[in-house]
Amino acid sequence: MSALQIAAAVVCLGVTAVAVALLVKTVNHFVATFRLGQPEYRGNDKGARTRTLLREFLGHTRMSRLPVVAVAHWFTMVSFGILFFTLLNAFGQLFKPDFALPLIGHFPPFEWVTEFFAWTGLLGILVLMAIRQRQHPRSAPGEDGRRSRFFGSTWWQAYYVELTILGVTLCILTLRGLEYALESLGGSTGTTALGDANALHYPMTGWLGRLFTGWPVETLENAIVLVAAVKILISFAWMITIALTPTMGVAWHRFLAFFNIFYKRHADGRTSLGELQPIRVKGEVLDFENVDDLDEDAPLGVGKVEDFTWKGLLDFTTCTECGRCQSQCPAWNTDKPLSPKLLVMTLRDHAHAKSPWLLASEEVRAAGIEAADGDFTDATKAAVATEQLVGATGYDIRHPLTAYNPHGPDAVIDEDVLWSCTTCGACVEQCPVDIEHVDAIVDLRRYKNLIESAFPAELNGLFKNLEKNANPWGLAPRLRMDWAKDLPFEVKQVGVDVEDLDEVDYLFWVGCAGAYEDRAKKTTRAVAELLDTAGVTFAVLGDGEACTGDSARRAGNEFLFQMLAQQNVETLNEVGATKIVVTCAHCFNTIKNEYPQLGGTYEVLHHTQLLNRLVRDKRLTPVARPGDAATNGTLTGAASTGSKVTYHDPCYLGRHNQVYAPPRELLQILPGVEYAEMERSKEKSFCCGAGGARMWMEEKLGTRINNNRTEEALATGADRIAIGCPFCKVMLSDGLNAAIQDGKATDAVEVVDVAQMLLAAVRRGDGGGEPADAEVPAPQPDPEPAPTA
Repeated sequence: MSALQIAAAVVCLGVTAVAVALLVKTVNHFVATFRLGQPEYRGNDKGARTRTLLREFLGHTRMSRLPVVAVAHWFTMVSFGILFFTLLNAFGQLFKPDFALPLIGHFPPFEWVTEFFAWTGLLGILVLMAIRQRQHPRSAPGEDGRRSRFFGSTWWQAYYVELTILGVTLCILTLRGLEYALESLGGSTGTTALGDANALHYPMTGWLGRLFTGWPVETLENAIVLVAAVKILISFAWMITIALTPTMGVAWHRFLAFFNIFYKRHADGRTSLGELQPIRVKGEVLDFENVDDLDEDAPLGVGKVEDFTWKGLLDFTTCTECGRCQSQCPAWNTDKPLSPKLLVMTLRDHAHAKSPWLLASEEVRAAGIEAADGDFTDATKAAVATEQLVGATGYDIRHPLTAYNPHGPDAVIDEDVLWSCTTCGACVEQCPVDIEHVDAIVDLRRYKNLIESAFPAELNGLFKNLEKNANPWGLAPRLRMDWAKDLPFEVKQVGVDVEDLDEVDYLFWVGCAGAYEDRAKKTTRAVAELLDTAGVTFAVLGDGEACTGDSARRAGNEFLFQMLAQQNVETLNEVGATKIVVTCAHCFNTIKNEYPQLGGTYEVLHHTQLLNRLVRDKRLTPVARPGDAATNGTLTGAASTGSKVTYHDPCYLGRHNQVYAPPRELLQILPGVEYAEMERSKEKSFCCGAGGARMWMEEKLGTRINNNRTEEALATGADRIAIGCPFCKVMLSDGLNAAIQDGKATDAVEVVDVAQMLLAAVRRGDGGGEPADAEVPAPQPDPEPAPTA
């Protein structure tokens, strides 16, 4: 062995030993930190989970929202695993420059795969580097670069990972070229068959090797040893770096993502949206009937980072800082302090800063953090000194959530961050590693609500109204049937007109908005008229309905949700409900996905689903306006007073429940109506701003979410903005009014439910003409004063 080989071997083996030791230590730290979290069973149906993992890993299904990134990342990711064999080969080349792995080293298919993924890995990382630079905050709209999805990401870590991959792939390709040149000269011993240096073994690097064929054998050997050593040192320097930086998600996701995907909420791979998870205490679902038996210090929700489940802590650590969630977040895009990415990064940093203290012995912890001076980092001391997880931080709106503050603020997450969330699910839907942001935010809200009674003042009124009259407006239950006055047919009420629901096809769940809110009443009446026209029999509960509890639950008041939900489930089960149709996306999600947690399992349809089915079955026939001509077999004219329509996806119908096609099919089948899709639609739809109980809170920070969405709808040129949720109707109507006042729209534009447009077209077919939105008498508040909380 030459002096160069000896030096290279000593250095590389020494660095490798250090790297492996540090990596093992960090992996043990991860395991210990995750075990600090609360227990939660996620091991059901391992076969389905394995299939989900393989599908998301090999198919990159979660990455496909950004196709170019997905392709580049796929090749970069796969090359990381396949090219591991070149690392093993490099160790052999330190001792014998013409070394090749036994059995497979000169096996042509292996060499083809190696070269293919070396080149594609190189191209992939160059594309990803270019995208990161193109979308750098300095190039983003606005002064502070907030519109970049990379705003707030840890730049040195991203650059380091990118340059590591770039360096490794360049070394691999260079080594292949040098190997070609060496083999063309017969190898180190002069015994290698000259024919091995050909296109069969070097299909994509032969041209590169010919650049070195004029070098002497000794020079080639030294070059191979040197490049192999550089490759090894780059690889294990990266390992040392990530071992010393457990919060380096941009690197650690390469390993942790497999576990995070495998243990996602749904074994079949569904996005972790729809139903919220119930409160658990020590891994067991809380039984609210026995809540008085809980220990006094039992956490209801999350008040400390260790109150998160182990899966929550794994979520935070897996974050890649890619910023897809941030780019889609309605709060962040309207200049509020909530960024799902920065929230997760902050919780990750806090968890790993605090974990050494939590893992310390009882004696050390009993003595206090100050007595352990020198044993813990400043970050750990600050984490322990922080009084609460959520509180007032005095944040800078330009950087509301940054790396953990070593000076120890009063809280880790500001209250404004927590209450800005609309629970729209855009973050969860976009996340390529299946982080469950919404669950984390609601758990934080639960603690603030149930333990600290610390929540926005506007929610006081909501909770009082729900407790007293079982609806957010606080109106009397006896007014729930006012929407049906003056309809030309009888609306049957369970317990009054029908004894049980076996006598009708569907239970029509009207909902609070559909019964009390004037704009939503028009949708309720339209749906009822359409069902009657189609010969579908239905009944309503009338004053037997109570709010489903959606807003209460997402505001963190789980007790109130349980009270309302249990009341509704008992009522539904008593009347024999099996098939339910609803007009509110929030009611749809709650009854369909959350009531099964309480023993209420039903077939739940959104009204657009049922109406679309009725149209396809020819039980409802939309027609063109009389006098309009047919062109190429297609009727022209307007189905309503508008001629061009766009559709806004309600978050709790679309992202949370994947209902995208039925409302669009209904609109596109209306004769003479031109359909225009907004840029942000379906999975990427922008929230109206009402979810997560934000419907009942004033929007005081940044710009208004509903105005942002309304302006996008107006930009399509549509004179009808169709919706499928009463909350969306309220928010976009308010947004439209603001646009009219600002001169951005005219009175000719309207926000209407899909059912209203369908009714207009169907009425023309039976001679009824265009429907005039009949004014329904507004309900009067119950004169009895509401009780104080």
